[in-house]
Amino acid sequence: MPAALTYVDELRAAARHLGRRRFLTTTGAAAALAFAVNLPAAGALAAAELDPRRITSDPFTLGVASGDPLPESVLLWTRLAPRPYEPSGGLPTGLRVAVVWELAQDERFTRGVRRGTVTAHPEFAHTVRVEVGGLAPGSGWFYRFRAGSWVSRVGRTRTAPAPGARNTRLKLAAVSCQAYPDGYFTAHRHLAREDLDVVFHLGDYIYEYPIDSTAADRHYKPGTIPAVFNRETFTLDDYRLRYALYKSDPDLIAAHAAHPFVVTWDDHEAEDNYAGAVSQENVPPEEFLIRRAAAYRAYWENQPLRVPQQPTGPDMRLYRRLSFGTLAQFDILDTRQYRSDQAYGDGWQSPGPLIDDPRRTLTGAAQERWLIDGWRHSRARWNVVPQQVMFAERRTLPTANYKLNMDGWDGYRASRQRILAGAAATGIQNLLVLTGDVHVAFACDIKADFRDRASRTVGSEIVTTSISSGRDGADKPGNHATLLQANPHMKFYNGRRGYVTVTLAPDSARADFRTVSAVTTPGAPVRTAASFVTRAGRPGLIPA
Repeated sequence: MPAALTYVDELRAAARHLGRRRFLTTTGAAAALAFAVNLPAAGALAAAELDPRRITSDPFTLGVASGDPLPESVLLWTRLAPRPYEPSGGLPTGLRVAVVWELAQDERFTRGVRRGTVTAHPEFAHTVRVEVGGLAPGSGWFYRFRAGSWVSRVGRTRTAPAPGARNTRLKLAAVSCQAYPDGYFTAHRHLAREDLDVVFHLGDYIYEYPIDSTAADRHYKPGTIPAVFNRETFTLDDYRLRYALYKSDPDLIAAHAAHPFVVTWDDHEAEDNYAGAVSQENVPPEEFLIRRAAAYRAYWENQPLRVPQQPTGPDMRLYRRLSFGTLAQFDILDTRQYRSDQAYGDGWQSPGPLIDDPRRTLTGAAQERWLIDGWRHSRARWNVVPQQVMFAERRTLPTANYKLNMDGWDGYRASRQRILAGAAATGIQNLLVLTGDVHVAFACDIKADFRDRASRTVGSEIVTTSISSGRDGADKPGNHATLLQANPHMKFYNGRRGYVTVTLAPDSARADFRTVSAVTTPGAPVRTAASFVTRAGRPGLIPA
């Protein structure tokens, strides 16, 4: 387990991010006091241990998860929380707990069993992550945890194919946007039953808004949700509690147990539509970075992420690269942490010169170089970019007075053109962008330059709808015909909740848009609303 960071350490890191004098003069007396008091040094972990036999109720209330599969390694996760809606999870705050993990080739744990013991530290909210190495590439595994007499549910995971392996099939799913009060996580229940190799969560895993504890809504009866959730998340405890609420959902638990997840965030994991160190609430950056540090810390604690992604204060290297044999390279982006502030006050605006300003960026210069350098060395058949916000142009109207969304790539057109120029310069084939954020599903052709309607197609964008955000939705939202007319590169538009699966083969990629009819009532069936195919070497989507 990495060295622990106290919340005061997060404040210190935020100060280093901006400079100590500027930080102290703008964050107020509380932050200044934190620096003045003689606090324990970073890296100090609790020495006292809780006997697991003293845990009197199930500590595995938040399920299990695995993530970021590598050819010879899997990452396993759980959190001990017998009372998940308490800040401590119902465990003593100063005591560590020994947890046994087990990995096997069969669900009964009789073949190829590996096991070990790991410590759940109170400094990390008693979360557990285990990296198990030395495994066979492209193989399936079952795992579970033990704490005293308590045994977790069994999870399933897979290693990635070996580098250079000529794998001929990979089936993934993409999901995003799961506002807890908006509806049941029915889509996750169906996702758990799919035959998949990996799931990509593209952001808005939690929402920071208050949840009215007295309202009658989907997950609960009036008055059954603790009042602690009826406030916006600002502190580390706030964010930890919000993850506990979401992760206690049985459908989300089932999805995590069924498949390895590769996660990235969008905005609501910290604050709606924040841009780098700029808060939408117009608080000073120095103050917002304290909140961002808390949000990033809780995100890492509660997701199946490897040690290199552990944040330092308000900084977290989330963009990373995964390969699945010769079939696919995945370049997972972070379009929040390094971006310039949105142009023209954010929202839907008429396009102006700022969106073409080459000094503005959505990814930051370092991540942009990393992405293009990765393409330069890619030998994969499919180059897939899981990321957050709409990449293809999305005009509101087919007339000259159209508007664009300043929070998406449309608001950073120069940044998008550099990415597309990089793709062309490196000569990569078969570019596929996976997107979330917008609470509807789209299938789009990617044009070399969206300003030129005759521009050639250079790739495909598959946009997954939300799991629950936006409530039930509709197959054809009110702007359905207008949007398709305004954007001829847009081949499909659906406003129901659900997810998308993508099946990759050497000669094609097939997207199946899976939707549920309702999320405000439980148990809705899933159906395939549409399917599209793009052929290797022939960019562009066609109905399957």
